[in-house]
Order: sequence, then C-alpha cells, then structure tokens
Amino acid sequence: MSKICQPFIKSSKMKKNSAVIFMLAFFTMVTFAQQSKTSVAIIPEPVSLVEKGGVYVLPDPIIVVAPSDKEMVYVNDYLRNKLSAATGKQISVTERASQPAIRLILNKKAEKEIGNEGYTFSSTANGVTIKANTPAGLFYGVQTFFQLLPPQIESTTLVENIDWQLPQVEITDYPRVGWRGMMLDVSRHFFTVDEVKRFIDNMVKYKFNTFHWHLTDDEGWRIEIKSLPKLTEVGAWRVDKVGWFGTFSKPLPDEPKTYGGYYTQDQIRDIVRYAAERFVRVMPEIDVPGHSLAAIASYPELSCTPGAEEYSVRAGEEFMDWSHGAPPIAYVDNTLCPANEKVYDFMDKVITEVAQLFPFEYIHSGGDEAPHNFWEKSPQVKELMKREGLKTMPEVQSYFGKRIEKIIQSKGKKMMGWDEILEGGITPTTALMSWRGIDAGIEASKSGHYVVMSPTNFVYIDYMQGDPCTEAPVYATLRLNQSYKFDPLPTGVNEKFVLGGQANLWTEQIYNIRQAEYMTWPRGFAIAESLWSPKEKKDWNKFVTKTEAQFPRLDCAQTKYSPAMYDPIVSVRKEGEKYFVELTPEIDGLDIYTSFDGSTPDNFYPKYSAPLLIPKDARLMRIITYRDGKPIGRLMSITVDDLKSRAK
Repeated sequence: MSKICQPFIKSSKMKKNSAVIFMLAFFTMVTFAQQSKTSVAIIPEPVSLVEKGGVYVLPDPIIVVAPSDKEMVYVNDYLRNKLSAATGKQISVTERASQPAIRLILNKKAEKEIGNEGYTFSSTANGVTIKANTPAGLFYGVQTFFQLLPPQIESTTLVENIDWQLPQVEITDYPRVGWRGMMLDVSRHFFTVDEVKRFIDNMVKYKFNTFHWHLTDDEGWRIEIKSLPKLTEVGAWRVDKVGWFGTFSKPLPDEPKTYGGYYTQDQIRDIVRYAAERFVRVMPEIDVPGHSLAAIASYPELSCTPGAEEYSVRAGEEFMDWSHGAPPIAYVDNTLCPANEKVYDFMDKVITEVAQLFPFEYIHSGGDEAPHNFWEKSPQVKELMKREGLKTMPEVQSYFGKRIEKIIQSKGKKMMGWDEILEGGITPTTALMSWRGIDAGIEASKSGHYVVMSPTNFVYIDYMQGDPCTEAPVYATLRLNQSYKFDPLPTGVNEKFVLGGQANLWTEQIYNIRQAEYMTWPRGFAIAESLWSPKEKKDWNKFVTKTEAQFPRLDCAQTKYSPAMYDPIVSVRKEGEKYFVELTPEIDGLDIYTSFDGSTPDNFYPKYSAPLLIPKDARLMRIITYRDGKPIGRLMSITVDDLKSRAK
C-alpha cells in the first residue's frame, strides 16, 4: 500500500519512532504535493463547480440523514461502510436528525436540469447536502463526495492521523450522454466473480453505468447454458500457454486443457444484482457468427466445414491471416454455418437462457471479424445464396444476423452488433456499436439506428499506452491524450440516436486483473470525462493535474494504473544514412535525459532539446524523464535496431 495511505505509525509507537515518523510524513507530504496541485480534482469534471473557500471537518460520530427507499439501501450502506472503514468513525444512517453531517435528499419535485442521473452538491461549514431526482443521482453525488475527501478514504482499512475534511463547494452536475460503458473480455482470459465485481466497483467511482460483458469467443465460452452442457464442459477449457498471445505453437492432442472457467447461472445472477445495486446495467455479448470456435469445438455440427470434430478451443496460436485486410482469411473455420438450421435451434436455446439472466434491454450478438473463406467453399452456403437470392458474403452474414435478431426479439430483447453488420444491410430495429472509427456510427444514426460510439482510435484500452519497450505487445498504441480527445457526439452525427460511448478492454494479452487495471487507468479517467462532462469543460492540462491527484487514491485502493504519461513519445526519421530520434513529452513540465552508451541516464546527463543523431556504432538508447529535479518516468531501453525499424 502507498505511504500516502499509511502516513503515520500507530500512536503506541510514535514516541519510539519519532525520527522515522517525521521522515515518513515529510516524504508523504512531498509525494502528495507532487501529485495533487489542486484541492478540488473531480473526475469526471462537473457541469458547474464553485469553490467557496474554507473546509468542512467530518465530526465523530457522523450522522447521515437519508431516505430508506428500497433503491437507497445500497447507497446508504455504501456511504456508511466506506466512510467507516478508512476513518474509523462511528456512522449512523437515519431518516431524521436535527444536525446531520450529511444529508441525502430525493427531490419531491424533479429538477429538470439534472435529469435522472444528475445531482446537486453543497458543502458548508455545517455539513454536506446532496440532492437528486433519483437514487442513482444520489449515488453519483456520493462518488463526488468521496473524491473531495483525502485520498486515504479509498483504503479498506483504518488510516490514522488524517484530517478528514473536504472543501466547501457548490456543484451542479449531470451526464452528457446516457450510455457510459466499459467492456471486459472474459473469454480470452477468465476473470473470477470477485474480479469482475472489482472491475465494476472501479467503474462506478467515475460514473460509468454500463458493463458490457464479452462472454464468448474462440478462446472460451464463459456462460452456463443448461440446455447445452458441452459449451462449458468443452468450450470453457483450453491448453494453458503463457507468452505473446497469437504466436503460440499449436496445442498437441495430448496436452491437457486445464486453463479456463465459466460462470454458473447463479453467479451470473449474483453479478447482475451486484451491478444493479451500483446502478450499472449489464449487457451480455454472445459473439456470432465469427469468433465461435469454442462453440464449434463443443458442437461440431454447427460448422459448415467437414472435419470440425477435430477442432479445439483456441489457445493463442495464429489462426487468421490479416495481411489482406478485413475480412481475414481463416486457417480454421471459426464461423457458425448460416445455412444450417441446427445453428438457429442452437442460438434459440442460448438466447432463451441469456434473456432470462439479464434484465437489460439489449443483447449484443457480435458480428465482427467473421471470415468468409470457408463459407465461400461451402455447398450448403452456395445453396442458401441461390435459394434466398443472396449475391455476396456480407449479404449472407446479413441473412444470419436478421434471423438472430428475430430470435432475440422473440425473447423480449433488442439486438446490438459491431459495425460490420451494416455491410450486408440491417433491419431498422438493430442497434450498432461503432468500433472501426466513427463513420459507421454517423451513418447509422442518420438512418435512424441507435448507436454506441466505441472507436478504436480513442477508446480501445487494450492498445499499448506507452512505448512498445514498456508494454506487452499489441498491434497499436493509444496514448492518454488521444483518449481524452474522444467525442461521443462528433460532428455530423444525429445526436438523437446516439446512446452514448464505451471503452473496450480486450484481453488477449491481459492475463490477470492487475494488468486489466493497469490498462484501464488512467485512460478510463479520460473516457469518463468525455462521456459525462460538457465538451466545453474539458481541459487537457487541468485533466493531467486531476489525474495526478487521482493516483494516490488508486494507491490507497490498491488499484494498479499506468504511469505511461510520464514517458516521452519516441519517433524516428531517416535522412540518407542517418537516423534521428525525436522525443516528445505527453505532458508539460518534463525534462528528458538520454544515453547511447549503455549507461543509465539521470539529470546529470545532457538534457534533451532537439532530435538526436544515433551514433554510428551505438546499440542501445536509454531514456528517462525528470520533473523538478526528481525522476518521474520509467527507464526506457530501446535497441538501435528497434529504433531504426521505426524510421519514417
């Protein structure tokens, strides 16, 4: 745990350790001063915030006055438990008290301005008042309250010798868009129930309200379907491999399939309930017709291709050729057969049980990256095309998608899919998740389709966030400043049909929850602010300061995050036979120091000021950033061969 969460040794030891205590307190103050340059650092930025000067000191005991409505039970418990854990103060929640420290008020007459998720917040010398039209609004107001307290409030254990106070402010706040989502892929790597809950808990701190749960893919089927038991008996398990996903050797027939897991239906219900208490909707994704190798390995008759009974759940070996662009050329047929009626019987069983487990109105049916090369060779598909008058493979996929939508609608749900489903034509009732940029989303909105904006170039948080020398290998990079530029309501879109936006965390190269957190934060801050805050309130430099103020909060919560914003952007240009390295800081106030001689640079080395010529015989470049005379970035080591390969 960060020293910020343990600023002093317990009082019984204080006299014996006064020197240690002084030094620890000193470094704590220095660290916090470096990370927090403002007393009010709320993410996402509120619609309106006025600092009045002064503070409110939390008393002991703390009396909270709040409604006792059914939907308020969790809000009240959340406030009480979190306050009590870190402060050690006695917290009581009641419906009436003469001088409460905190008031939670449901407006008797709805305030139109703040809507269903907004709130007003007032802290004075006498206490804190949060008002909202709904329990959800009060819940988001409570999140703001905790961000106004010292970062140690995020500790799950008692932190002593803290001035538990917050600034006096007036806030009016409400979201820019309704759909503020995060997707977690649990198919490539499995996450336990507790880890999924932890992911949701971190989401709600920054006012996300939709959890997109990617439950099926080539690498694992993660949801129990009782009428189709092989999906979890076979499809949930694969050979365990570690390394660079997509480069593994093909599993041998006798290698044990020990890696994986799935969620029982009771566990699904538990997570859906857990999310609902936190005002989060859960959207399941069953990704078809592509990305279905786990299903085909379980039930080979779902394939158009002879020999599918020999297929197994993908363990991370290469099985697609992307050299010709999309759609890819598949080495193994991972698509459900659109010409096989057994497929639609299968999907009916799956969707029936999925619809019963998830109250949310949408079911995501995937539709992305489906290879067509096996369909093109299939006599069954050729016959289907002749019978239905289909001319192209996208039209075949459209035929499949329309039939899936009918199944989904028959269960009382609506269908959403990735933007590839546009290519062969979609029904007026289909909703779209625009991931290959924003153009498909703009097009769909203009034709009256509901859209969630989720473009790769802003919100794909599985992408590398720093230099490749510091990151697990992924085929693209997404820096924090680029995520902050995300606009869910871009120019030209019909805003009436934009539900909102979403960040996506695919997990091919993410093996555990710690790495999932590292990839999510702080880019999740940037996306949260893009989805909640008014566009005119966004300010990059202010956001950086606020992000640094959030880091000690994540430390106290024992949540991992990336420091990549302190590492410079490395670019290389070639002039004749010479190579020049250009280093660009992502944030202001950084000094960069380098070496080409293999030594570790510090602030006694020459400071970077202009592109550097790579010396003729150099083999390694090392880079580090400093701020205010202290190292702040990671030591970056890049071979000269690597640098030259990046040259433009």
